[in-house]
Amino acid sequence: MRPFPQLSVLDNVKIATLARHPAMPIALEAARAVVERVGLGTRARELAGGLTLADRKRLELARALGTEPALLLLDEVMAGLNATEIDAMVHLVGAINADGVSVLLIEHNMRAVMSLSHRIVVLSFGEKIASGTPREVAADRRVIEAYLGEEYVHPAQA
Repeated sequence: MRPFPQLSVLDNVKIATLARHPAMPIALEAARAVVERVGLGTRARELAGGLTLADRKRLELARALGTEPALLLLDEVMAGLNATEIDAMVHLVGAINADGVSVLLIEHNMRAVMSLSHRIVVLSFGEKIASGTPREVAADRRVIEAYLGEEYVHPAQA
């Protein structure tokens, strides 16, 4: 959900909350709660177009949360973030999941995937090559071959 750059952070989220709460006062209250939840409370009146990449990602997440989903679909929510920002996003997504929202995460940042996931499905060129717990998937030979290369699986004999 790309934000509207000419609207404030709060107004962007309010648009999403209106899907569940058609009465404006209730939608506004819900939007404020979500903006606080994702850590953008101090930036609520700022225009979305002026946000940093990390804050835009939080705003995109807030807009999705504003619809009060049972299942949250996240596609590359960590892309472009630095290590500190990734850690903060992992913590936030983990807390959202702990609050009862199921999360389907499509992500290339393996540290984030491994720390957030209960179950992982690995695709290679559109085909499922493995599924299981993070530990099972990390040890799967097909995953290692597909993502680390044959040399990792069969190191050259010295």
